[in-house]
Amino acid sequence: MVCSVSNLRELIKDKKRIVVKIGSSSLQHAETGDMDYIRLEKLVRELCDIRNQGKEVVLVTSGAIAAGRKAVNLKDFPTRTQAEAMAVKQACSAIGQARLMMTYQKLFAEYNQVAAQILMTKNTIVDNLNRYNAHNTFSQLLAMGVIPIVNENDTVATYEIEIGDNDTLSAIVAALIDADLLILLSDIDGLYTDDPRQNPDARFIEQVDELTDELMGMGKASTGSNVGTGGMNTKLIAAKIATSSDVDMVIANSKDIGVLHRILAGKNEGTLFVAHRDENFDLPEFVENLHKD
Repeated sequence: MVCSVSNLRELIKDKKRIVVKIGSSSLQHAETGDMDYIRLEKLVRELCDIRNQGKEVVLVTSGAIAAGRKAVNLKDFPTRTQAEAMAVKQACSAIGQARLMMTYQKLFAEYNQVAAQILMTKNTIVDNLNRYNAHNTFSQLLAMGVIPIVNENDTVATYEIEIGDNDTLSAIVAALIDADLLILLSDIDGLYTDDPRQNPDARFIEQVDELTDELMGMGKASTGSNVGTGGMNTKLIAAKIATSSDVDMVIANSKDIGVLHRILAGKNEGTLFVAHRDENFDLPEFVENLHKD
């Protein structure tokens, strides 16, 4: 039996372990590329309030490379060899990740909340010992009441070991820690039948009960931002990982960060992807085969 939208939304109120992902474009001013501190502060306040409700929360955040580029006034990656371009990207990540975490630490401290940093690559999941240790670290941090802040370790990641985008990373984290809910904050309201920026007749989809091949095929690698790396394609891949791992997922617009507490209050915000555990879904194998066509 398929539950109604309202019934499933009501059940979200009872979710205890929540992963929230926010993208680069949601953290910066479009005009300058500088951090949007008002939005960051609102995000932190929302997360602390979720934690104060007795729930466990994990933040997956983008923005390190963009912050690093801005810090050294690098408007674009110079056209060089692949190795040189990778080195520039990794250097920007090293600068930006420190700045990003410093900002988060200061903001969380304002609300008497402890935050921790976790940086991951594909090897964190594919390697059995690494995956076991990562799971234990998350579990211990959450037991301590800490909010883990997760990003890809772009300082060391190369194409062979990178996850590539934080939509996918957040779903991997949600699956790893047995989360109850994954919320992707994006620059769109949710899933549409077509790109609403291009097609005014595109219909909004409130709830996805099953990820069909047709739906997965709708994932066009497009995004309204030149900052982020994920389009709808990565969000549908995230939905595949999450729902197969028995995690509900919501895509919602980050234009108003307050959407977080409305989702958790059972309001009809964004697109809800309903969890359906797939006993044949193997997370390490799936991650191992990322980027392999």
